[in-house]
Amino acid sequence: MNIIMSIMINYLLTIILITIAFWLPQLNIYTEKASPYECGFDPTEITRLPFSMKFFLIAITFLLFDLEIALLLPLPWAFQSIKLNMTLWISMALILILSLGLTYEWLQKGLEWTE
Repeated sequence: MNIIMSIMINYLLTIILITIAFWLPQLNIYTEKASPYECGFDPTEITRLPFSMKFFLIAITFLLFDLEIALLLPLPWAFQSIKLNMTLWISMALILILSLGLTYEWLQKGLEWTE
């Protein structure tokens, strides 16, 4: 009975929050918020701005190493497993591959912001 009551309260709360999120922004609409260029671009000028490829490469590198941290976070709990030797080899291989990639990118001057 408690599980059914909990599920019903969760569904009711979800429906209420979705309804509020749908109707609340429609109460005060103004022209700047309703325009397709809400981010500040002037629609009378060129809409496509030049995009730096270096910025894109730095962002991809950041995402790659952010993913590495996410993959290595459960490592302290994995050390308590039965197959400790395999866990260590896999984590060291992951760190080695990413370190070699970082070294290669550093040597190719891929991390230099200015040209």
